Amino acid sequence: MKECVLVVDDDREIVKAIAILLEKEGCEVLKAYDGLQALDILSERQVRLVLIDVMMPRLDGLSAVMRIREKQNIPIIVLSAKSEDTDKVLGLSMGADDYVAKPYNPQELAARVKSQLRRYTCLGDIHAGERSDEIKNGRLLYRTDEKILYADGDPVKLTATETKIVELFMRNPGRIFPADEIYRRVWEEEAYASENTVMVHIRRIREKMELNPKEPEYIKVVWGIGYKMEKKENNH
Repeated sequence: MKECVLVVDDDREIVKAIAILLEKEGCEVLKAYDGLQALDILSERQVRLVLIDVMMPRLDGLSAVMRIREKQNIPIIVLSAKSEDTDKVLGLSMGADDYVAKPYNPQELAARVKSQLRRYTCLGDIHAGERSDEIKNGRLLYRTDEKILYADGDPVKLTATETKIVELFMRNPGRIFPADEIYRRVWEEEAYASENTVMVHIRRIREKMELNPKEPEYIKVVWGIGYKMEKKENNH
C-alpha cells in the first residue's frame, strides 16, 4: 500500500520536483497550489502526511496548518524560503511536526518524510507491539497500547511527535534528557540546532496537559542540562 502524501506550494515547479522525488520513494502524491485547495483535498482523501509551503495565496501555509490541526493529527512538514528561526518556531507552534528550509536538499527532504511516516504509522497502529500496561504518574495516565495520554481521566489531543516525546518521559520518570537526546530519539536523526524544535514541542505539550503551563508540575526544565518528567504519587 502506497503512503499518500499531499504536497502544497504555489510554485508548480517545486510541487512537480517534490512529487517526482517522493514517487521514487514509493509514495502516492497529491498536489495543491494553495491552502484552500489543500483543505479540500484533505476533506475528500485519506492523506498520511502534508508537506506545505508558508507563503501562498488565498490561504497561507501556517493558517492552513492550524485548520488541519483542528481535525487531524497527521504529520505536517512546513517548507519555507525563510530559514529564520522565528518562521520555524511559528510553524512548529501552529502544530507542524517538522520544518525544512528552501532551497532544500532532496535526500534530506525524502529522509524527513520517511521518518515522519514511519513514526506516524508506528504510533497510529494500535496493533504495534505487545499490549502492555498503563503507565501512571499522578494525574497522568499513558496507555501504551492506544498511544494515548489521559490527564485527570480525559484524553489529551497530542500529535504523533508530541506523543512520542510524552511516551519517552512517561517511561523514564525522573530521568533528565538533554534536548539533543530527545531530538535523536523522537525524530530518529542526528540533532542539528535542535534546541528550538524540542522547546516548542515541549511548550505545546505543557499547554495541553499541565494545569498551569507557566508553572508546570510535570515536565520540568533542568537548567543547562535538559528536561525531565517529575515523578508523582499515584494514590490521589
